[in-house]
Formats: sequence, structure tokens, C-alpha cells
Amino acid sequence: MERILLVTGGSRGIGAATALLAAQRGYAVAVNYQKNAEAAEAVVRQIREAGGRALAVQADVADEAQVLRMFAQVDEALGRLDALVNNAGVVDRAQRVEDMSVARWQRQFATNVIGAFTCAREAVRRMSTRHGGRGGAIVNVSSVAAKLGSANQYVDYAASKAAIDTFTLGLAHEVAGEGIRVNAVRPGVIDTDIHASGGQPDRAWRLAPNIPMQRPGTAQEIANAILWLLGDEASYATGAVLDVGGGR
Repeated sequence: MERILLVTGGSRGIGAATALLAAQRGYAVAVNYQKNAEAAEAVVRQIREAGGRALAVQADVADEAQVLRMFAQVDEALGRLDALVNNAGVVDRAQRVEDMSVARWQRQFATNVIGAFTCAREAVRRMSTRHGGRGGAIVNVSSVAAKLGSANQYVDYAASKAAIDTFTLGLAHEVAGEGIRVNAVRPGVIDTDIHASGGQPDRAWRLAPNIPMQRPGTAQEIANAILWLLGDEASYATGAVLDVGGGR
């Protein structure tokens, strides 16, 4: 049976790699994006050209009304959801906490935490056997920053990802008896353009000497872990946070 997957932040980096790999493994994929419609459509086009089903769907996950609209579009175009990857996230420029603004913190937590909560809530309403669903799987994308704290850089980002770790555990326990598994992947330093959005395009390779494996990871390596947690091979895994950080 074809499974229906929604990947938030699916137009680039880890999200795009996850969407493409999922399609290769037989999922119909909804590729969420906030602004870059062209990039999302490029991912969808690759999936369709390979014979898969895919849909690009715009929504800012920090906005509840847009999330509700997105899930309704997925319901109509692809069918009842089986899997969710909460990947959408933002980072800001490197700063010490004493120099950060409340507006920055609000933006980080609205997307990275509240957005993940809202999307998971809507997924549970569709997947849970309590609501007539057939079960499913949720994978939240955290970060090793949650363990390291990111002092002098992104303490707020690290704190938002620590919240995701706790959310993963709590939600997993809440819905384990309703056919839903909830896990997280905690990537290390990954060579994607998120570093450029934080003003440090060379950050991944600059930090490589501090990583036991001496290199940043790739989006594909994180996608591999996400698809394992979504799939039947991980059928007894829930509430797990899987580190994929080259030893960090």
C-alpha cells in the first residue's frame, strides 16, 4: 500500500533529500515550502519524472492557519497521511545571548518548536487509531546543538532543538498505544545552505577538524536515518533520538 508523507521544509537540504529518498521507496510525498516555490517544484518534478506522486504545498509552519490549509490540501490531493517529517527550521546569525532580541527568539521558537507541535498535532488527528486512522510515524529533526548548547553562536537555536527532543519523548509516550511512532534524528554539522542563512556559508567545513570523523555530514546521510525511522525496520522504535553527527 502506498504511504503518504509530508516533509516540512522539503524544498532544500535535508528536507529535499528526504522527500526524494522517500519517493524512491514508494511514498507519495507532499513537499512543504515557505517561500521558494521554484525549489519545491524542482523536487516534485524529480519525483514525478521517476514515476512517483508528489505535491508542492506552501505554508509557513509558524502560522496555524497556513498549517491547517496545508494539511487540508494534502488530504485532498494525496490522501490520509501516514508519515510526517518535521524538518522546517530557522537559524539566525551568530550572537551571544546578551546581544539577542526577543523578536529573534520568538521567530526561532515559532518555527522550530510551535511549528513542529502544530504539524504533529494535525498528523496525530489523522493517523491515530483513536481518530479512525491506521497509525503512522513522525520523525522530528533536532540537532546535536541541543546537547552542545552552541555558546557564542546559536544558544536560542540549540534551546529550540532541546525542546524538540523533549517533545519527541513526550508525544511518543502519548500516542504509542494508538499506532503512531514518534522519533527524532539529531544531525551534527551538515553541509547544507542553512549555514549561509546564518551568515556563515563556510561553517560546515570550518568546523570539520572538531568532528571525530573530520568532515561534515551530507543531507543524504540524514535522509537515510530519517527513512529508517519512518519504515517498518524501526517498528519497535519510539521515543528515540538518533544522533547522526560524525561522533559528536
